[in-house]
Amino acid sequence: MLKLQKVITITALSLVSVASTAAYAEVTANAAATSNYLWRGQEQTSGDAAISGGIDYTNESGFYAGAWASNASWADEMTYELDLYAGFGGAINESVSYDVGYIYYAYPDAASTADADFSEIYGSISVKGFTFGAAVLATSAASGDGTDFADSLYLTADYAFAVGNNGTEIAFHLGHYSGDFIGDDNIIDYGIAVSKDGFTFGLSDTDIDGSDVKAYVAYSVDFTL
Repeated sequence: MLKLQKVITITALSLVSVASTAAYAEVTANAAATSNYLWRGQEQTSGDAAISGGIDYTNESGFYAGAWASNASWADEMTYELDLYAGFGGAINESVSYDVGYIYYAYPDAASTADADFSEIYGSISVKGFTFGAAVLATSAASGDGTDFADSLYLTADYAFAVGNNGTEIAFHLGHYSGDFIGDDNIIDYGIAVSKDGFTFGLSDTDIDGSDVKAYVAYSVDFTL
């Protein structure tokens, strides 16, 4: 389950020219490995390592679209996850930016009884180092109570800042899930991560009974296409 604030954010957009116009388009690919794939503080590979990769496109209007895949194993017969997303983002001024979009989380080989696929509508606003976001359940392959539009809401608050001048960044995350979609009415997740030169070391936990602090190490790289 990718976005909104995935433990490893692997989005890159690098400039490439478009013939004979002043317009531009950006196309990049990304690849990453992590010792533990966490999504909103919960393990997606039963604590095992994960390999992921994706491709992103954006243009000068602020429109973007992309696809991302990773191994995943949180449901019967599931071996991988495929996320498809599109949205708009941009700067309001020098200090404030926004992002709104739609994401579909697909698990093509999961058992049919898992009803794993779902989608969300998301939005965020960033003010300097702070980012505040929300994701609302849009659709679900499951049926019954807790799987209709807006039956779940995930709110996030993140803060990131540079340490020194060598590219090191520290990021703090706080998330709150409410609804019936994943079985608990309320879940709080929180974490801290230190990143430099594509490497990330992080700690993450939730307030679910019996949850332990989970540590992970990750590396990501971006490619201009």
